[in-house]
Amino acid sequence: MKVVVDYDLCEANAVCMQHAPKVFRVEEDDTLTVLLEDVPAEEQESAREAERLCPRQAIRLTD
Repeated sequence: MKVVVDYDLCEANAVCMQHAPKVFRVEEDDTLTVLLEDVPAEEQESAREAERLCPRQAIRLTD
């Protein structure tokens, strides 16, 4: 599973980081960093939750 972020939509509000802190990090300058572009099996559930809860729907997970 891969993480794709639409940075034009992303507001870096940290909802994704709250649900998947091993996958996403919001930097001090309010930009989003994807820590794991290839999400390992043990982080996939939290990454799906981050995708589902993203207020701007800026996160997409692909196979």
